[in-house]
Amino acid sequence: MATYKLTVPISEEEIRKLTVGDQVLLNGVIVTGRDAAHKFLMENFIHGDPSKASAEDRKVYERIKELLKDGVLYHCGPIVGKKEDGSYYFVAAGPTTSIREEPYEAEVIEHFGLRGIIGKGGMGAKTLEAMKKFGAVYFHAVGGAASLIANSVKEVLEVHKLDLGVPEAFWVIRVEDFPVVVTMDSHGNSMHTFVEEESKKKLEALLG
Repeated sequence: MATYKLTVPISEEEIRKLTVGDQVLLNGVIVTGRDAAHKFLMENFIHGDPSKASAEDRKVYERIKELLKDGVLYHCGPIVGKKEDGSYYFVAAGPTTSIREEPYEAEVIEHFGLRGIIGKGGMGAKTLEAMKKFGAVYFHAVGGAASLIANSVKEVLEVHKLDLGVPEAFWVIRVEDFPVVVTMDSHGNSMHTFVEEESKKKLEALLG
């Protein structure tokens, strides 16, 4: 286990160096995205016909594609405030449960060239396989520390698809020393699988 300081965009080479248990301080520009954001990308662009999307939605897609290449997607539904000048800031930015995105994430990793997913609780076998194949990791953020994490969000740069709702929109943020731990790596290791297997063994032992 080691400690790394990484700046987005992150190369595949840097990601392949990481293993489960490594602590990372993330810097640079990342994007938030939850259920509705994933559904928007999947239905309109990854599986859908982009030519049928509105001009505005195509513009959003192109921008998100640019940001997620060698980038990081944060499973987060932030609480957001608005300043007098019209700019936004994060009041709280805690992670949401990632397994809800399991049906989508492997294809999102492949399509966009993602290097990192931030969330809580880990993800499943399909996502783990995509991480191994394409070079990505899962970063576990500290649950229950939403306000603390918000301190690492130094600036809200952009927001896209506010019509999905504030928690579901794509928030483009600049972070400094955002603390995370690698719990799924690009070598097929998952701390969450280990915990699940150990829990199952203990349950079976208790049941005789």
